[in-house]
Amino acid sequence: MSSEALERDYVLPSGSVARYQRDGHILLRGVADNSILAEYRPAIADFVKRKSVNAKPLDERDAYHKSFLQVANLWEEDETVRRFVLASRFGRIAAELMAVPAVRLYHDQALFKEPGGSATAWHQDQYYWPLDTNDCITMWMPFVDVPVEMGVLTFASGSHTEGSLLSAAISEESDQGFDDIVRERKFPIAYAPMQAGDATFHSGWTVHRAPANNTQAMREVMTVIYFADGTYLLEPDNPHRPADLARWFPNQKPGELAGGPLTPIVYSSGH
Repeated sequence: MSSEALERDYVLPSGSVARYQRDGHILLRGVADNSILAEYRPAIADFVKRKSVNAKPLDERDAYHKSFLQVANLWEEDETVRRFVLASRFGRIAAELMAVPAVRLYHDQALFKEPGGSATAWHQDQYYWPLDTNDCITMWMPFVDVPVEMGVLTFASGSHTEGSLLSAAISEESDQGFDDIVRERKFPIAYAPMQAGDATFHSGWTVHRAPANNTQAMREVMTVIYFADGTYLLEPDNPHRPADLARWFPNQKPGELAGGPLTPIVYSSGH
């Protein structure tokens, strides 16, 4: 039943596309139903547990790794997770919000914020990505209810319209720099508690952060990142983009169309 649910279309509420394109983010309720959560949450949680078995205690980690347990590219190693990540249900939402005919997978990431896990600094995802487009989007889906005090995603609404605002990786520097920009430009701050199976979608250029997890429960979140089919690769222009270029676009060069077996088409309106 749950695999069938992953292929069923999610009907966007009226006005969703306009709100997403205005704000650079949107919260959608009930994107994954109970049957999807029941099948895929255990598989993803078990994968994170196995990959994080050697993680240092929180007080021995650097600032970045105190924010969450981060495991990427689960879809390449686990067939169950693969079905979740490549689901047309989610890909269609991404394509419709960006108003593009087709989207490719960029990569997935599980982001599990432990009890006591520190805040994730303000940042823009697309700082890391060698993609010559504004049509990149991330789905952020919790598998547990996430009250505000657990570290719900927080957005600077409208910040996506200005492209790169600060050349900085996730760090104390980015947190302070973006905090200043958000206040100076008076971007409205948006956040809301979420239930398991809800999802936010945000643009690659949307400035966002997540507060600390001040509860006694693990914040279990799965993310899937998409980009518009027909995107070209950029010449890397910061220290982080070469690694992404090599990892997801092997044997491809800047100026070429982005796409290959590691970035398959997840949804196309033509099929």
